[in-house]
Order: sequence, then structure tokens, then C-alpha cells
Amino acid sequence: MSSPRNPVVLVPARMASTRLPGKPLADLHGEPMIVHVWRRACEAGIGPVVVAAAEREIVEAVVAAGGQAVQTRPDHPSGSDRIHEALGHIDPEHQYDAVVNVQGDLPTLAPEAIRAVFAPLSVPEVDIATLAAEISDPAERSNSNVVKAACLFPEGSRQARALYFSRCPVPWDQNDPSLPLYHHIGLYAYRRAALDRFVTLPPGLLEQREKLEQLRALEHGMRIDVARVDTLPLGVDTPDDLERARRLLSPENQARLQGGSGA
Repeated sequence: MSSPRNPVVLVPARMASTRLPGKPLADLHGEPMIVHVWRRACEAGIGPVVVAAAEREIVEAVVAAGGQAVQTRPDHPSGSDRIHEALGHIDPEHQYDAVVNVQGDLPTLAPEAIRAVFAPLSVPEVDIATLAAEISDPAERSNSNVVKAACLFPEGSRQARALYFSRCPVPWDQNDPSLPLYHHIGLYAYRRAALDRFVTLPPGLLEQREKLEQLRALEHGMRIDVARVDTLPLGVDTPDDLERARRLLSPENQARLQGGSGA
């Protein structure tokens, strides 16, 4: 397989959220959060950016800001299924050969991080690419809410093959906490054929035990490579996260974010 030449960026979004209902439309300095995410994705300059929305009000908010959005079924079990439906709507002729999936709750995401997740697809054998950052907080090493990517980065390289993903500290070596562990960041880039295949696969046994969808791909022999970045993006899941995002997106920080620092 050759390197993808015509990628598209899709941003799945839905109003249903247990901890922060309606979060795509949460106000961040006068604009909905999903509009900030759409802008960050546009700044990456990879390709067209389309929001895959579960509800009409998300579509209307994005279109009002000058963006493109498509409405999908509200009952998709995952973001991967949602972007796959959206891709069928916007590109039934399969002109886009790769898809970057940017989560709709990352309003401070640096454009460089989006470009970084796309880069591993230049390796012909890679089906899916994702991101990780080295864990710096010791408490995160054993925190089951922090998903770890098991991968070995060759010296001088910022790209490695994913061997496994786990909520446990992997690889295990608690006798030497100076050895790196990597925090998985849930951005993905798919070859078009890999996404088409992935959404047809049944849930895997490891996926069900770890509650990690990406293990389905590994269990079925698909290759995932990890690009390493330096900073974790802020995922907005709670009201406290939303307040932090408001601080980061304050006028004095806008210039820094638009410059793309942080990846």
C-alpha cells in the first residue's frame, strides 16, 4: 500500500454525555466547543474537516460558523461507527483514502498533534495510527482510567508499533519508575480500507476485558502504529474540565494555541 494522498478529517460529536450533557454546544468564549474543535482540525491543514453529528443542533452550530457537518444516526455504539456512516454520506465514491478521527471534546488540541497522528500512515504496513505521550505524573502509572500504550520507541524515533493497550501499567516494572510508560491519546488515523474492515469486526475478548475498542483491531491482526507527542490534550468530560478549557482558551492564550504549540 502507498501513502494516503487524499485524507479527510472527521469529528464525531453527540449531545448525550453522562457527566456533561450537551457538551458539544457548551459555550467557550461565545462559541460552541465543537466549533473550537473544528477550527483546530482545520488549522492542521490535512484535508477537509467534517463534523459527524448525532443531532441536528450540532450540525446547525457548525454550519453557522462556516463549517461542514453531516447528521448521523444517534444510536452508534462508537465514534468509529459514526464517522464511517458520515464518510459514506459525504464520499460514496471512495475518493478519500484515509480518515483522521478527531474527538469532538478536545477544544485545545494542537494542530501539530493532528498532523502527527496522520504521519504513521506513510508506512505501507500500517492500518491505523494513534498518539501517545510519556506519563509524567506518577499517580497515572497505576490509574486504570489512564490507558497505556505498550510500545517501544527506537532511539531517536517518535514512532513505534503498538503491541498492546491496557488500563494496567504496561510494561510492568514498578521497581524502576524512571522507565517510561505511555499515556494513550484517543485520536486515530485510518486507511479507508482499514476503517471499512474495522466496523465489520465483532468485539474481541481482550477488548471486552479491557473495555478498549482499539484492541479489536489488534486481535484481528491489524497493525496500529503510535506517534509520540509531548503534551496531553485536555479532554472535556466534566464541568471542571470545561472551566479549565475556558481558561486555556482565554484571549491571552489564543495566540499560543493558534500557533500550534503543545504537541
